[in-house]
Amino acid sequence: MAPAVVYALLFAAIALEVIGTTALQLSQQFTRLGPTAVLVICYAAAFYCLSITLKVIPVGIAYAIWSALGIVLISAVGLIYFKQRLDAPAIIGLGLIVVGVLVVNLFSKSVSH
Repeated sequence: MAPAVVYALLFAAIALEVIGTTALQLSQQFTRLGPTAVLVICYAAAFYCLSITLKVIPVGIAYAIWSALGIVLISAVGLIYFKQRLDAPAIIGLGLIVVGVLVVNLFSKSVSH
């Protein structure tokens, strides 16, 4: 499988997970059927896409990318859509997460491109 396809699937998995997590917030503890259905479908599709990427990318690396980008993106959704504020330590922490993923992807010999 071409690296571009693998990473496209990984990014699709991340996007689906962020949509599912947004729907989780909107489901109001699973009391709203529409958002609950969206979150179940998105999470299932996200895990399917992630599972395909694991044929090429080591699980630890794939999960690091998934979780880091997911955390940053869902934090942005919370900030923009739900008007949740991030303080300086939260922003610094998110930045460190991004830097960590960049270090792993750019310098680790564990990552196969």
